[in-house]
Amino acid sequence: MNSFGKIFKVTTWGESHGKAIGVVIDGVPSNIELTEDYLNRELERRNPLKYKFSTKRRESDRAIILSGVFENKTLGTPISVIVFNEDVKSEHYENLKDVFRPGHADYTYFKKFGIRDWRGGGRASARETVARVVAGAIAKKILEKYKIKIFSYTVEIAGIKAEKINLNDYEKREFFFADPDKLDEIIKFAEKIKKQGDSFGGIVEVKIENLPSGLGEPVFDKFDAVLSHAIMSIGATKGIEFGLGFNSSKILGSENNDEMDKNGFITNNSGGILGGITTGQDLIFRVAIKPIPSILKKQKSIDISGNEKLIEISGRHDVCAIPRINVVIEAMTWIVIADFILLQKRMEM
Repeated sequence: MNSFGKIFKVTTWGESHGKAIGVVIDGVPSNIELTEDYLNRELERRNPLKYKFSTKRRESDRAIILSGVFENKTLGTPISVIVFNEDVKSEHYENLKDVFRPGHADYTYFKKFGIRDWRGGGRASARETVARVVAGAIAKKILEKYKIKIFSYTVEIAGIKAEKINLNDYEKREFFFADPDKLDEIIKFAEKIKKQGDSFGGIVEVKIENLPSGLGEPVFDKFDAVLSHAIMSIGATKGIEFGLGFNSSKILGSENNDEMDKNGFITNNSGGILGGITTGQDLIFRVAIKPIPSILKKQKSIDISGNEKLIEISGRHDVCAIPRINVVIEAMTWIVIADFILLQKRMEM
């Protein structure tokens, strides 16, 4: 499926080396102020040229609104946005068009569809996330009056853990790392791995402030279930946990339960969700990010005929999906919140 959401419904389209990437968003209320300049400011946060260890593919990523907006106000009709691909170098992939790259979706796409776009990974490329960031920006605009804040920062890089969380200007730091005292160690590590032609992953933590209580549906559409669906649909994500997460399995119920007094919850081990419904506390979750699969080291694989190959991948690739993936995680979080709030408002009518 290429669509996500029930009320705020997002459909993305396009391939990495196709003519463009685009998105159609249905369910946006009317009379919301929306401009291309606003969308482009949000896209700028994802632009790899801002980050030292990201791909040097040079895309201006200028969003063009095709429909659903008139005189900078949403019409209540489907909004369509297109972003043209400009810096495409498909020749980098010519020698691998019949070979399955390790760690990529080449093999599974071919098995599913019997055909694949080998140029830069096609639909499976992180280039698709441009459309998600656009949709997330629109969701964020819809929710302005709620004063919700989302922080998407990094708490671990290749096993190097943040010992403290300092969110002052964290987006100005390399990898959006939460602990400025660890930054030199991380940068030295990243430079070493980059010289080796390898890659690495990490853990992104997200904190949502001022989220209304009561969002989420019983049983199958729990808030954390839908948010997990959204986050795990992003390439390179390999796991998600809320609150204490897996550590809650190591303690007693008396330690895990969030007791209450007249002022509300005393602790937040649940991460702001109970029974799949938001509590009104800060919602906190963490996402495991795998290493970028495109590396310069030689690797064993097979081609579409099953012949063994020893391959080398060239081209322009990130050393780590962080911090650009932080922006995408944030965008998907805005999309989920918008969908649940619009659903709640409809239920209350």
